[in-house]
Amino acid sequence: MALKFFHLPSAKRFNVPYRFYDPDKEEREERERLIREEMGITETPDPDKPFKPNLKGQFRQAMGRASKSAEDARRSSQWRLIILIISLSLIAYFFFYR
Repeated sequence: MALKFFHLPSAKRFNVPYRFYDPDKEEREERERLIREEMGITETPDPDKPFKPNLKGQFRQAMGRASKSAEDARRSSQWRLIILIISLSLIAYFFFYR
């Protein structure tokens, strides 16, 4: 016990071999890339054309759908509150005045 008192644990090694490493695939992709470079084929988009995402109006449409459902929920909640107040009023009336 006395010998373990000053013992500092060492860091544990984390060694996980690659699970999905396929050397044939890596080699094939590298050859294809070299062939494309030799032929002048580029896969990257043209830098002269700016990237335009297809998001125009989608946020407003999504919020419109969400606001309608929130509006419906608010309306149903108000109706529940009105019914609860009426029922509690009737119970109080019967309890105190009868």
